[in-house]
Amino acid sequence: MTILITGANGQVGRELQALSADFPTLKLIAVDRSVLDVSNAEAITDFFNTTDFDVCINCAAYTAVDKAEQEKELAYAINAEAPGHLAAACLTKGAQLIHYSSDYVYHNQENRPLLETDATTPHGVYAQSKLEGDLRVLTAHPGALVFRTSWVYSSFGHNFVKTMLRLGADRDLLRIVNDQIGSPTYARDIARMTLELIQSGQAAQHSGIFNYSNEGVCSWYDFAQAIFELSGVQCKVEAIPSTEYPTPAARPHYSVLDKGKFKAAFGVDIPYWRDSLQDCLNLLA
Repeated sequence: MTILITGANGQVGRELQALSADFPTLKLIAVDRSVLDVSNAEAITDFFNTTDFDVCINCAAYTAVDKAEQEKELAYAINAEAPGHLAAACLTKGAQLIHYSSDYVYHNQENRPLLETDATTPHGVYAQSKLEGDLRVLTAHPGALVFRTSWVYSSFGHNFVKTMLRLGADRDLLRIVNDQIGSPTYARDIARMTLELIQSGQAAQHSGIFNYSNEGVCSWYDFAQAIFELSGVQCKVEAIPSTEYPTPAARPHYSVLDKGKFKAAFGVDIPYWRDSLQDCLNLLA
């Protein structure tokens, strides 16, 4: 089976490639924007007409949450328009599309694990563009799979874990918000889950939106504490409220994802966030 990976230089895209040796029955074709500009519908059509594949995994995303407030057109081009173009082209080709979305789409003031059927009231350009992408994907390709995830990090790219390690090495104290609650999710776990579902044939048997994140719940303050504890970095962490760290784009205060639908459909084990964090830190060390 042949898998096309778009946005191949992102965190999940690079993790998919790093895991390729574990899935010898899957052939991966990884392309970045220099090879395929997914915001260009004509470019997608041309590429699809000359490339054979069974599944497209769309890892292309605009993830600069605050910068998106000034780059609305670009954020929408990558997060909303591009997934729609890919979905339509995949349907025409007879290929499945797997697309990744975000906990930010909910932002609905619920203080319980969020369900796929919950109201979506996204705040800010990034969140709104991600929700629009979900809607366009499922409208254009009813057989597509959308995985909404949260707080993604990796040994690749820019993310909270690598930022904490960098700052923690230079400072004695960091002030981190403790009133935003969620589940850190290792991009390698997302990648492995996706390839397992494709290889087993389960991905082809399901469609629609599924929440997926690592197990467990914490605040950004807890996350930072764990990073320093597990890595042995000597840096103190002070808890602060979000009001002391204002950002251009609003963050959800509670974005823990209910994964009951995913577990019932796929029966795949989901790692606990601290265990996955340790795995990532071991790689970075």
